[in-house]
Amino acid sequence: MSFGVLSAVNGISVFCSGYFSDKFQRRIILGLVYATRGIAFLALLLLSGKVALVTGASRGIGKSIALSLGALGAEVIVNYSASEASAEEVAKSINNQGGSSYKLKFDVSDEESVNEGINQIIKDSGKIDILINNAGITRDGLLMRMKTSQWDEVLNTNLKGVFLCTKNVSKFMIKQRSGKIINITSIVGLIGNPGQANYAASKAGVIGFTKTCAKEFSSRGIKVNAIAPGFIETEMTENLKTDDLLKMIPLGKLGSADQIASLVNFLVSSDASEYITGQTISIDGGMNM
Repeated sequence: MSFGVLSAVNGISVFCSGYFSDKFQRRIILGLVYATRGIAFLALLLLSGKVALVTGASRGIGKSIALSLGALGAEVIVNYSASEASAEEVAKSINNQGGSSYKLKFDVSDEESVNEGINQIIKDSGKIDILINNAGITRDGLLMRMKTSQWDEVLNTNLKGVFLCTKNVSKFMIKQRSGKIINITSIVGLIGNPGQANYAASKAGVIGFTKTCAKEFSSRGIKVNAIAPGFIETEMTENLKTDDLLKMIPLGKLGSADQIASLVNFLVSSDASEYITGQTISIDGGMNM
């Protein structure tokens, strides 16, 4: 039983002690325990029977999203391109918690690799209900010093990769007339950032791509949205000067990968999100106001 639930039980016990008999108190507390277990069980059923592909899921935001979707009952495919051990750890963690997951290597920037990867998922899992386009890289540098290779690498992974994965997955979603696609963009795609012309362009492109796909797929029951994180505590930001970053953030703190995962959960599992498509939702501590 979690600390929060235990505290609630203790609080109710203290409250009841002045009003009810010991026997009735035990019944109330026992009922609370069973209700809590029931709620936890229902949470596992939210995405039961759904298949989710998370690209770049071996670490950072992608890892948190994969773990969270697994906790809600989805079968999660943990995509990676290089970090096999980390991807295996994520999949193992989901399986150890009673979920279902496996790792799958393919390069989102390579059309043949994406085709093979998606076809393998359809062969193994039968369908894809949820696509989280999360894979991304940075190759920072001031524009006048940026090499063409730095530009191409970032655009190929961050934008072309979203295009290739969405194109391949959407044809199966169209057949089943349902699906949720979440593209992880960035606040940098909305406000820009010195030294990240390539990254900003790629993420701004994802936002335009999201809106267009939402319009094209809406009649097929497919919802497409984007999430624009601000500065999140991950491996990609650990080398940045935190003090300088905090001055840019009205809330005065970095965000967490789990907060991004919670927003993803809302968009793919909540009835309240069924009327949301084509949107870019910022989660940035107030940077884009």
